[in-house]
Amino acid sequence: MDILHLIDRLEEAIKEHKRLPFGGLRLVDERRLWPLLDQMRISIPDEVRRAERIIREKERTLAQAHEEAERIIALARSEAAQLTAEHTIAQAAERQAAAIRERADREANNIRIGADDYGFEILCKLEQELKRALTVIENGIRTIQVERAGSENKPPAEEKHDSDVSQTP
Repeated sequence: MDILHLIDRLEEAIKEHKRLPFGGLRLVDERRLWPLLDQMRISIPDEVRRAERIIREKERTLAQAHEEAERIIALARSEAAQLTAEHTIAQAAERQAAAIRERADREANNIRIGADDYGFEILCKLEQELKRALTVIENGIRTIQVERAGSENKPPAEEKHDSDVSQTP
């Protein structure tokens, strides 16, 4: 049980008892307080053990962190020494990398220009095809409009029925 909870219960038990007049004394029923005190005696060692365990864990974590820090520092010093020894190699590698980057940038730019040219060419062809298709569509619309206008101006043709053809005088 949590020690703070037990202390709260003890305090409540004391407050429930009567205060003696003319002083700060209270009459307390021991039978209600002894069980709380016993629970507190049991709970305190658990709390202390838990706190000690937390402190040990913290100390172990700190020790590990110090060891790791020392290992990282030693590794960094070793790498720094190695890099210093390889300084000329690093400079040569940097020059070579710069040349490779420059060549790659030129090639990428040429590819980009070629892709732009190809895209422009395709879009121009597509534009021409769409213009041709639009012309065909516009011509079809005009033809239909002319036919409609011509059929609206004509009087309706007389229809011949089959019965008229079969009745000959």
